[in-house]
Amino acid sequence: MFESLSDKLQGALDGLKGQGKLTDKDVERAAREIRLALLEADVNFKVVKQFVDKVKERAMGAEVLESLTPVQQFVKIVNEELTAIMGSASTKLTFSPRPPTIIMMVGLQGSGKTTACGKLAKFLISEGKSPAMVAGDVYRPAAIDQLKTLGESLNVPVYDEGDKADPVDIAKHGVEWARQKGRDVLIIDTAGRLHIDEKLMDEIHHIRNTVKPHNILLVLDAMTGQDAVNVALQFQEKVQFDGVILTKMDGDARGGAALSVRAVTGKPIKFASSGEKLDNFEYFHPDRVASRILGMGDVLSLIEKAEKTIDQKKARELEQRLRKSTFTFDDFLDQIQQVRKMGSISSLLGMIPGIPSAKLKGLQVDDKAFDKIQAVIQSMTPEERRHPEIINGSRRKRIAAGAGSDIHQVNQLLNQFKQVQKMMKQLGSGRMPKNPFQMFGNPS
Repeated sequence: MFESLSDKLQGALDGLKGQGKLTDKDVERAAREIRLALLEADVNFKVVKQFVDKVKERAMGAEVLESLTPVQQFVKIVNEELTAIMGSASTKLTFSPRPPTIIMMVGLQGSGKTTACGKLAKFLISEGKSPAMVAGDVYRPAAIDQLKTLGESLNVPVYDEGDKADPVDIAKHGVEWARQKGRDVLIIDTAGRLHIDEKLMDEIHHIRNTVKPHNILLVLDAMTGQDAVNVALQFQEKVQFDGVILTKMDGDARGGAALSVRAVTGKPIKFASSGEKLDNFEYFHPDRVASRILGMGDVLSLIEKAEKTIDQKKARELEQRLRKSTFTFDDFLDQIQQVRKMGSISSLLGMIPGIPSAKLKGLQVDDKAFDKIQAVIQSMTPEERRHPEIINGSRRKRIAAGAGSDIHQVNQLLNQFKQVQKMMKQLGSGRMPKNPFQMFGNPS
């Protein structure tokens, strides 16, 4: 996410490092590089001008030029202004005191709207809500089936009347149906078009006026950059939406949409969606995104992911074993599986402060390689997992054959496990390793 923009902005700021004091000329040069980086990232040119002007205005004042750490102050200003154009703080959904809270999803065809309905439903379940969905897109082939399939996978009921019914009636009947079923949130999927037209907008107006949604969310494809901003402007003019869901964020190396939408429309980005998995969906935090763009990491998101995915009971059991200095291959496998639930290893590394995007770019972390580690461990007998010291030459051959691997990989894993055991003993005695990700070895 934002890889290209992140590289260029960090490059512009790196050019200032090593200087004791900053001159107006230094600030001008850095501002020029930042301006080019943002324009190349397809950020709206008016947003770029306002951003650069604000940074220069603050950077050429006493706040920076008379500071003991002028470069750090300059980076702080860039970070604060990046955060400001994306909305300063994350904004949550509005929930009605009288359920169901109605969320209406709008957007163009191909933006990922129907999938976003499923992702939002799963997110709401994790927040303690009981959502339902309405299949209101009667025009796109298979849209109804797609939503019903998503609903079945999440155990979320879906209301539909087929593809011949009127979308306004479907939405109206869906609200009553959700109320009768005792659902506290109703997500209405509406039809999209390949482009904005009167028929589309009229239909959205009729649905909005009929069901009176508490939240209207515009789904935008982040990869379309400036086009996403133009779509947002047109929807803002025709339909007063409340916030934006940016989809396909993992494919957006530039970041033009994320840095432009809120500044141009005044509407906040509420959610960011990435990847195909339904749990790749989260609140959009402008301050955290700005920090990640500038290579400062995102510790809060990392902690939140851990809290949501890591089994607390297993964590307590592991703590007890660590105190007794007993750490087995079963524990090792369980830790790998729990970390993988949090997302790709590369994405997790990107949240750790001090790891520049340039280094991550060259770092090849193949998540599938962890499948090989799991296969090797699962080829061991229960006794071998508890006591790896008994694994001799013949056992290694058997384990390698069972895992579809070779003896070299088995030996490599056994050596890595010894290192992990040492670190786990340190954890048990209260001494943390410098790099916690070392515990998962180097899956090469």
